[in-house]
Amino acid sequence: MFDKFRAIHARYRTPRIAMSPAVRRALLGLRIYLIVLVLLMLYKFALMAGA
Repeated sequence: MFDKFRAIHARYRTPRIAMSPAVRRALLGLRIYLIVLVLLMLYKFALMAGA
């Protein structure tokens, strides 16, 4: 079963399309935005759980 997963992962390891620097920056910005949102949700949950 894991051999099948490894084969699929090896097949799609390298991207098939080239990304421009603008696309890379946009994806990095979205990744940072997502991390900030998750951290804010965890912070709010910690405040509510402590109250």
